[in-house]
Amino acid sequence: MIAPDDYKFLSELLRAQSGLSLGPGKEYLLESRLPAVADAHGVSGIPSLVRALRIGGNSGLVKDVCDAMTTGETLFFRDNTPFTVFKESLFPEAVARAKASSRPLRIWSAACSTGQEVYSLAMIADELGPKLGDQRIEFFATDFSTPTVAKAKQGLYRQLEVQRGLPIQMLLKYFTKVDDCFQVKDSLRNRVQFREHNLLNPCSSFGQFDIIFLRNVLIYFDVPTKRAVLERLAKSLVPNGVIVLGGTENTLGVTDSIVRRVGCPTAVYQRAEDAAAVAAGRSAA
Repeated sequence: MIAPDDYKFLSELLRAQSGLSLGPGKEYLLESRLPAVADAHGVSGIPSLVRALRIGGNSGLVKDVCDAMTTGETLFFRDNTPFTVFKESLFPEAVARAKASSRPLRIWSAACSTGQEVYSLAMIADELGPKLGDQRIEFFATDFSTPTVAKAKQGLYRQLEVQRGLPIQMLLKYFTKVDDCFQVKDSLRNRVQFREHNLLNPCSSFGQFDIIFLRNVLIYFDVPTKRAVLERLAKSLVPNGVIVLGGTENTLGVTDSIVRRVGCPTAVYQRAEDAAAVAAGRSAA
């Protein structure tokens, strides 16, 4: 069992460095994931790992601990409904706005994990390609974890990973068999720009986006962290842009800067001022 003081120290470290809020009773997560980090750094067990962290001066160790605890599970077209809404309304509307402004349409997968989400979006966009004309689409994908970003860039998935949610026709069209795995074809993979990014840090340098996917991430943050992340991302939206959250996530009691989009069958949010303009029958400037 992890000592209470060590658990408190690790919980505070994770919250400060990654935003992850463990809360009480999550010792088993640390006990299952951190021994491998300790071994990789040549220390024996979690108590020795904590001692090394307390000494400080090893940013690589801190990053590896956070990576181990923030690596999440994902799959292609996860939960399906957000991708249906993206295909049927969010994406066509964003294309129209971008064309009207003579600019690229920009989509950000803000917690991309190993890449399945952003590749799912890119496949949908490619399927709709003939309807887009010469509209330029930019896909941007970020994650906190170094190993997951590396895997996402590579776009190489095991048989089990492509079987989970990926339609067979898309597997045949967009993937190449590589030994016992399947790799996203260069024609699709090269359309996505991947980068490491901590959601606790500023993102203004990334520019503005038409659509931001931030699904199943806020559930791991406490309210102040949720508020800071959402308000930061809201500033990264173009007028009438949207943020897509996970199906169980909402902004109730968190922030008034973004509100749920009326009539949308999934957790789609827009800036409050854009929603007010739409309600008043005006288009946002």
